[in-house]
Amino acid sequence: QVQLVESGGGLVQAGGSLRLSCSASGIIFSINVMGWYRQAPGKQRELVATITSDGRTNYADSVKGRFTISRDNAKNMVSVQMNSLKPEDTAVYYCTANVDSIGYRNRNYWGQGTQVTVSS
Repeated sequence: QVQLVESGGGLVQAGGSLRLSCSASGIIFSINVMGWYRQAPGKQRELVATITSDGRTNYADSVKGRFTISRDNAKNMVSVQMNSLKPEDTAVYYCTANVDSIGYRNRNYWGQGTQVTVSS
């Protein structure tokens, strides 16, 4: 089994910044893609950003230019720096990882989520 633990959520005023981090632990051969999704109340979970093991990134249009995703392959960690936050960024943010391990490949794991609240 693989566990993902997020940290860094909280309350911030509009225009402010937060940094979310996520650490993966367990029996891991490799992590292919890591990323962040978010879910606001009454809405479906949506992509925020992803990053491959070789550093290729993908962002939702709504966060391009404001959020930056990064990862540390040696530590199995992924982070997202969120700047110029808006009230519409308020959501529970979930870390995800696509993992190769004993007996399987490309299994998706999710963290428990961390709340980000942006006040106007």
